[in-house]
Amino acid sequence: MSLKALVLCSDDKIVRVLRRTLGDLDIVMEMCADADTALRRLTRQRYEGIIADCSDDGASDVLRSARSAPCNKQAVAVAIVEPIVGLKAVFDIGAHFVLYKPVTTERAKSSFRAARALMKSERRRNVRVAVQIPVIMRNLGNGPNMQAMTVDLSEGGMAVNIPAKSRPTGRWRVAFNLPGIDLAMDLPAEFAWEGSRAQAGLRFQQISPDSTHQLREWLKRNSPETEPDDPPIRCQLSDLSLGGCYLEISSPFPVSSRVTLSMRAAGVEFRAQGLVRVMHPEKGMGVEFTQTTPEHRTAVEKFLGVLSENRSLLPELLVEPEGLESEADGKKSYSNDTDDPLLQLFYGDHLPFEAFQEALRKQRATQPEIASSAAAAASGSSSHHG
Repeated sequence: MSLKALVLCSDDKIVRVLRRTLGDLDIVMEMCADADTALRRLTRQRYEGIIADCSDDGASDVLRSARSAPCNKQAVAVAIVEPIVGLKAVFDIGAHFVLYKPVTTERAKSSFRAARALMKSERRRNVRVAVQIPVIMRNLGNGPNMQAMTVDLSEGGMAVNIPAKSRPTGRWRVAFNLPGIDLAMDLPAEFAWEGSRAQAGLRFQQISPDSTHQLREWLKRNSPETEPDDPPIRCQLSDLSLGGCYLEISSPFPVSSRVTLSMRAAGVEFRAQGLVRVMHPEKGMGVEFTQTTPEHRTAVEKFLGVLSENRSLLPELLVEPEGLESEADGKKSYSNDTDDPLLQLFYGDHLPFEAFQEALRKQRATQPEIASSAAAAASGSSSHHG
């Protein structure tokens, strides 16, 4: 099933580039002649992508409205802008990606390759498989535990039938076996929505990469709607700390994207999940690790040690998107009192790429825990896209 993008653009030259680029990527374009038409369609149809030329009247309203339309608030939004337009202004109106004019085929392919990967991951994450599985729910607060039966299961959570008159809230752990392979899952979750009188929705929280992979593979085998994911994207490690990393990549993912990172150096492999906190178009992105377990910290420390001992080694790095975090959820791991200097830079003032790079260089000179990894990673060639 092809991805579908709503397009608001009156520039014939740009439209020709979009048709060629999106056609090659198997993304179907649905053109709109004006903003009013686009706004009506946003309320009636689901799209994986929203593309708007900000020179057109009402383009800003279209991008803002996509975030509030129930069926399109997770659609990937691309703004086409003049080079003089500031990034903050574009992101404030709801854009995830920025495509600068003049729009060339090469620039469009680079941006939309990353956008398509994110569109596919977001659609995959929302695929629900109807299945009835008994679930044991353990309350992480002081409330009683419960037993429930699932209604459906997805990569991001599950719908469950709950006991009559109960209105559970807060954080839980849910234990269940995946049918057909008898694989036990024990996942952190929170109640996300309340449906009918006896039904509620649970959203999974900070699942380990292994559990995510196992659940995804089961869903692929049991859902007729699944399609192959795009291959992971190669990138280059610039800086690494216990709390996160900065990656050089020609097609970075937008702020609030969930990503999985795979790193390898000197025979040591390290997988981590993270949330994009800083994005510089065509340059790179800063990722905060979302896992806080002792096992995760040990893995990062081991990888830092490998880089320190092999300072001329360029690590292999792959990144793949897992979807877009909601605005509220994207702020959950923020900590004003973090002592991680790299995260402090991510959460500081929004800096242009050149100023951000200068701040990174100063950090490396004063923070040995970052400098040891950055020196090894930064010694390689310029970033590339795979």
